Amino acid sequence: MTEDSQRNFRSVYYEKVGFRGVEEKKSLEILLKDDRLDIEKLCTFSQRFPLPSMYRALVWKVLLGILPPHHESHAQVMMYRKEQYCDVLHALHVVRFVSDATPQVEVYLRMYQLESGKLPRSPSFPLPKAFEQYLNLEDSRLLSHLKTCSALSRLPYDLWFKRCFAGCLPESSLQRVWDKVVSGSCKILVFVAVEILLTFKIKVMALNNAEKITKFLENIPQDSSDAIVSKAIDLWHKHCGTPVHSA
Repeated sequence: MTEDSQRNFRSVYYEKVGFRGVEEKKSLEILLKDDRLDIEKLCTFSQRFPLPSMYRALVWKVLLGILPPHHESHAQVMMYRKEQYCDVLHALHVVRFVSDATPQVEVYLRMYQLESGKLPRSPSFPLPKAFEQYLNLEDSRLLSHLKTCSALSRLPYDLWFKRCFAGCLPESSLQRVWDKVVSGSCKILVFVAVEILLTFKIKVMALNNAEKITKFLENIPQDSSDAIVSKAIDLWHKHCGTPVHSA
C-alpha cells in the first residue's frame, strides 16, 4: 500500500470512529514545527480544513503578517505589536474616529483602515455584485423576489461584507469563516450570504417588504449557523474549486 493510500485509509477510519480531523491536526503540527513557517502551505491548509482552536490564533497571526515566519522572533515581535496597537488606538481617539462607546468590531475595522491608509473607507464595495451573480445561479426565483420587493439594494451588506458577519454569526461559526478570510479567500463571505438566503428561503419568500426582509436577515436564528457555514464552504468549493498548494 502506497503512503498516500495509507493516509487516505487512516483518514476514512478516523472519521468513521468519530475522530475526524486527527490526520489534519497532525499535518498542521508538522507544518508548525518548521523553523521557517511555510505561508503558502498554511494558507492552503486553512482553506481546506477547519483550524484546530489551539492553533488558530498562531496561524491567523502568521497569515496576517502580525508574526514573522521565524519562530525565534515571535516573542520580540509580539511586544512591538502590542505597542503598535496602543499607538493606533490612541491615534483613532485623538482624531475622534472612535470613542469608548464605539463597538469593538468597529474599532478593529478603523484600526485596520488607518494602518492600511484607507481611513475613511471608500463607499464602493464590489462583493454585492458577486453575491447577486451566485444567488442567481443557485436560486433565480429567490433573487427575482428580492428585486420585486426592492430589497436587493437594502440587504445588510455592511454586516456581511464589511464586518465579515461579526455580530451575525456566533463565534464558533464565525471562526470557520474567518479561517478562510485570513488565509486570503474573502469570496467565502459571498457564499455565506448566499447560503443564508437559501437556508431561510421560505421565510424570505413569505415577506414582501424590503424593511422586514432586511430586519430578519440582520437577526437570523443562531441555531442554524454551523449548518449554514458548512453548506457555504461546499458552495465555495463547488464554484471556486478546492485550493491546493504547489509541491
